[in-house]
Amino acid sequence: MAESPDKGSSSRQSMSVAGRAPGETSPSGESSLVTERGRTRIADTVVAKVAGIATREISGVHSLGGGAARAVAAIRERIPGATTNQSQGVDVEVGETQAAVDIDIVADYGVRLADLAAAIRQNVIRAIETMTALDVTEVNVSINDVYVDEGDADQGDASRVQ
Repeated sequence: MAESPDKGSSSRQSMSVAGRAPGETSPSGESSLVTERGRTRIADTVVAKVAGIATREISGVHSLGGGAARAVAAIRERIPGATTNQSQGVDVEVGETQAAVDIDIVADYGVRLADLAAAIRQNVIRAIETMTALDVTEVNVSINDVYVDEGDADQGDASRVQ
C-alpha cells in the first residue's frame, strides 16, 4: 500500500489491508494475512518481541523471565555493546492468522497482581493485533516473583543500630 509523502507523522500509523481491522476477515472470509494474492508469515520471534516490549511498558513489571533467564540477562547486560533481549520471558505460538502468548514476569512489590496481569494482557493483545493483524487467542501471565527494593530495608536497619 503506497502512502503519500505529505502525510507527515501519520505515516507511522497502523495500516490494515482494505480498511479491515487487525485479524478481521474480508466478506469472502479471507484474513488480511492470507489473501488471494499471497500469504504474509510473521515469525514467532517478531511476535515475541512485540509482546515483550508491550509488557515492559506496563508500570509494576520489574523484569521478564524466570530465574535462569534473568541471570543470563544480567551477565549479558554487562557485556559492552550487548542489547536487551526484548523477548526474554515470552513464549509464543503463531499460526497463519492467530497467536497465543505466555509471559513470565517479576512484579514490583505493592502492585495489585490481578490488575497488573489484566493490564499486561490488554496491552499485549492491543500491540500484537495492531502491529501484526494476528488474532490473539490468549495471553497467559505467570508471576514468578516479587521484587522488593532492598535499599529501603537497609535504611530502616541502619537507623535501628545507631
